[in-house]
Amino acid sequence: MKKFMDDDFLLETETAKLLFHKYAKNTPIIDYHCHIDAKEIAEDIRFENITQVWLGGDHYKWRLMRANGVDEKYITGDASDREKFQKWAETLPKAIGNPLYHWSHLELQRYFGYHGVLNGDTAEEVWNKCNAVLQQEDMSARGMILKSNVTHLCTTDDPADSLEWHKKIKADKSFNVQVLPAWRPEAAMKIADKGFATYVRRLAGAAEMDIGSYDDFKAAMIKRLEFFNQMGCRASDHSLDYAMYVPATAAEIEDIFASALAGEDITYEEDLKFKTAFLLFIGREYKRLGWVMQLHYGVKRDNNSKMFKSFGANAGCDCIDSYTPSAQLADLLNGLQEADALPKTILYSLNPIDNAAIGSVMGCFQHGPEAGYIQQGSAWWFNDNKTGITEQLTSLANQGLLGCFVGMLTDSRSFVSYTRHEYFRRILCNLIGNLVENGEYPYDESTLGKLVEDISYNNTKNYFCLLYTSDAADE
Repeated sequence: MKKFMDDDFLLETETAKLLFHKYAKNTPIIDYHCHIDAKEIAEDIRFENITQVWLGGDHYKWRLMRANGVDEKYITGDASDREKFQKWAETLPKAIGNPLYHWSHLELQRYFGYHGVLNGDTAEEVWNKCNAVLQQEDMSARGMILKSNVTHLCTTDDPADSLEWHKKIKADKSFNVQVLPAWRPEAAMKIADKGFATYVRRLAGAAEMDIGSYDDFKAAMIKRLEFFNQMGCRASDHSLDYAMYVPATAAEIEDIFASALAGEDITYEEDLKFKTAFLLFIGREYKRLGWVMQLHYGVKRDNNSKMFKSFGANAGCDCIDSYTPSAQLADLLNGLQEADALPKTILYSLNPIDNAAIGSVMGCFQHGPEAGYIQQGSAWWFNDNKTGITEQLTSLANQGLLGCFVGMLTDSRSFVSYTRHEYFRRILCNLIGNLVENGEYPYDESTLGKLVEDISYNNTKNYFCLLYTSDAADE
């Protein structure tokens, strides 16, 4: 019997152990998609207790607590932090096979030096130990990022955002991690929402211009793109129901935009036409700037209307949507390709059934001189577990070039979630190790080590055209 989560956790072969410990373990991290607040980094916030670190906005944990029958007062309600932690500790032992069990204990090991087991009986011990560690000087927000060996961190930012906190971080030469904005024009695409006209006014203020037409809207977007580019942005991120392709004439889009500004209802078809036009326009701009376009799709959000009314979005009530037409995805990419405007693109579907479809679509649009020009994103959200990661890596290897993969991200709001990179790397090394020891790939340490280092870090740095931290400090 293997010891619980020891140094060789998830590593089944000697090759896997070698690859992880020698090549993956100490390789730096680029977090090219996360939801950490730049303000918290700029202010270098500190946490009073482990509940604030773990449960403050973690809808993953909230879902499990609800599944365990925990009253909402102990999840998002007004119970004390100690009470909330106790309820999570009592829930965790039932999470056998769930990645949260592994993540939680990896975080306890790596950040707090606790190698025991968290449960209801040990909760007091863990609470006291973690809270004592949090008082140490190096356990601030920046300290935890540095402790995680992160070189680059990309936040998620609206085109109308001022990026004031990014400016403050950039001006502070004492912090040698690049904190870069990532462009998230989600609100700009929601033309059917009642708040769209209000958002356009906000965008107009940020761009310092009037917006009375779709052409004006595009001009304002370009102004903000240039600003983001000057601030070091190298990536966009789109949250889509699915990757649609419903083309329309320029006149149609102008009419749809005018209707939305006037507060008129937008039909479903008009919504799709606008979003298609926007993606074709904005993709062209990403190509011009050399940015990476990320498309996240296959999610149905805020399904529990009662919870949404009382809490709002991000309450942990989203699910997988099975409607993800790969034909429209292919048509969208082709529309950009026909105009020589297809940017480097990463495709993520929340539905794991789409792995093979994404792989097949990717292969239609790969072209030099960039290796891995179109990427399949890492196993996302509900797929970020041992099974999901293994299936995504296997599908990618089956249909493409695993060695060109840009690897893992956190997609997290937590400063201690970088153990997810360790989790991913262990699974990656185990997969490769099994292929080698099963005689499916030759044992060549140099080649294997480079594969692991590239997938863990180098491919990402090159794909996003990022400088090393030491180089960037002088920018």
